[in-house]
Amino acid sequence: MEYANILVTRPAEGVGAIQLNRPKVLNALNTKTMSEILHALREHEQDDSVRCNVIYGDERAFAAGADIRELADSSTVQMMIRNQFSAWEDIRGIKKPIIAAVSGFALGGGCELAMLCDMIVASETAQFGQPEIKIGIIPGAGGTQRLTKAAGKARAMDIVLTGRNLSAQEAFEMGLITRLVPQAEWLTSAIKLATEIAAMPPIAVREAKEAVLKSFDLSIEAGLEFERKNFYLLLSTEDAREGMRAFMEKRMPVWKGL
Repeated sequence: MEYANILVTRPAEGVGAIQLNRPKVLNALNTKTMSEILHALREHEQDDSVRCNVIYGDERAFAAGADIRELADSSTVQMMIRNQFSAWEDIRGIKKPIIAAVSGFALGGGCELAMLCDMIVASETAQFGQPEIKIGIIPGAGGTQRLTKAAGKARAMDIVLTGRNLSAQEAFEMGLITRLVPQAEWLTSAIKLATEIAAMPPIAVREAKEAVLKSFDLSIEAGLEFERKNFYLLLSTEDAREGMRAFMEKRMPVWKGL
């Protein structure tokens, strides 16, 4: 498939990269862009050679927000009919890990897309925020929920109700981002992290991701039960047997994804 708003590459073994490519509007997210991101992630989901995803923008912006022109021209009914946030929900169901590499602005929908990913690697120059309140609306793609889970109620209230930007350092200290790196290394560091994950046993990676995400939805008792089921399941895989044999034989394991 040819894409209009994204670029898809393979920057390293096992890594599928998706670059937001609307630089004239600071990679503002519209329905078409989200649809293309989802399509590319689904392609990677079916490709055994891709084991980890990286989504990124450019040095100026990961994504500076939603495309306000598209929102301003849409009625409530139109947005409901086209199911405005369906792509976001479907991205949440992607089983392979997704890393957001952020430089510059990650605001509004851009911040929500970064938080939708499993990890965020951010440049020291990155800025995060949910400024929707300043135009009379609120975050609609998970901002109020994911930000609260990452930063806590008090900080989320501050950020959402004032619409202020967060520095990368502040976002790191509150647990919003995974790794804070020098400006020159924001993309290479994300690709390096993706390569490390891609080198792990793929079934175990997918099950581990699912178990961590379940911790947000379940009680501690239900979460522990889910974790144990995945643990027992993985013991039946060839990769688990290979990993244990390799450990005892003091050699590197060879993962088959089986």
